[in-house]
Amino acid sequence: MLPGIILFLESLGGGELLVILLFVLLFFGSKNIPSLARGLGKGIREFKDAMNGVQSEIKQGMYEIEKQARIEDEPVKPATPAPALSDAQVAPSVPEEKTADEPAPAPAVTPTIAPEERSAAR
Repeated sequence: MLPGIILFLESLGGGELLVILLFVLLFFGSKNIPSLARGLGKGIREFKDAMNGVQSEIKQGMYEIEKQARIEDEPVKPATPAPALSDAQVAPSVPEEKTADEPAPAPAVTPTIAPEERSAAR
């Protein structure tokens, strides 16, 4: 986009720029020009922020897809069987008695967050 702007500005001479500036001064007045420039700057800043937000969303989506592809491509390692124990090595199993004072351990649960919820949290 920058080369297009530069090409446009190269075709303007000093006289053309002077006429444009004089027209802006007469049309808007000297008091309104700073507020117009300020509004233009805010608009450009908001546009850049929105553009950066879209780029970050695209990168986040690409990261999630690559992460999912890596998980799917990982080879599954076969389980190795446990070595056989002789009768002398095997200890008799004695069931443990649970007391009422000890609570049962809670199962480990990992929360899963959908990509939609993750992007809304930011």
